[in-house]
Amino acid sequence: MAVFKLSVNGSTKSVDAEPDMPLLWVLRDLVGLTGTKYGCGIGACGACMVLVDGVSQRSCQLAVSAVGNKKITTIEGLSKSGLHRVQKAWVEHDVPQCGFCQTGQIISAVSLLSKTPRPTDAQIREAMDGNLCRCGTYNRILEAVKSAAQETK
Repeated sequence: MAVFKLSVNGSTKSVDAEPDMPLLWVLRDLVGLTGTKYGCGIGACGACMVLVDGVSQRSCQLAVSAVGNKKITTIEGLSKSGLHRVQKAWVEHDVPQCGFCQTGQIISAVSLLSKTPRPTDAQIREAMDGNLCRCGTYNRILEAVKSAAQETK
């Protein structure tokens, strides 16, 4: 066991964990942020996405020891004053059905829009490609990302 000081959603969290413990389990079990979902555990589905220094990462594949001083943002930390513009677009376009993949989808969209504020359809599809949706709401996801891109930060 080791003590790790993590920057999570703008706060410092101190946790005792094994160095190889996946960040997903640190966030859910030790920090208590359950918005990040366990999907497959092998990095294939994207349900566990979090932002690490603004870039979407699969938290099930990232050891807590690899995070260091990087800033972690979970779905809970996207907006302090309500819904983030991507979350608002998700609601406006009725994206969620079962909702399980939505955390990872939203995190990936936020990451894309931070790097590419006005993405093309092809860029959106490429950025969202690693996120699986069991319900098949891919067309609504595309429209929601395009809508969020039209909003100002």
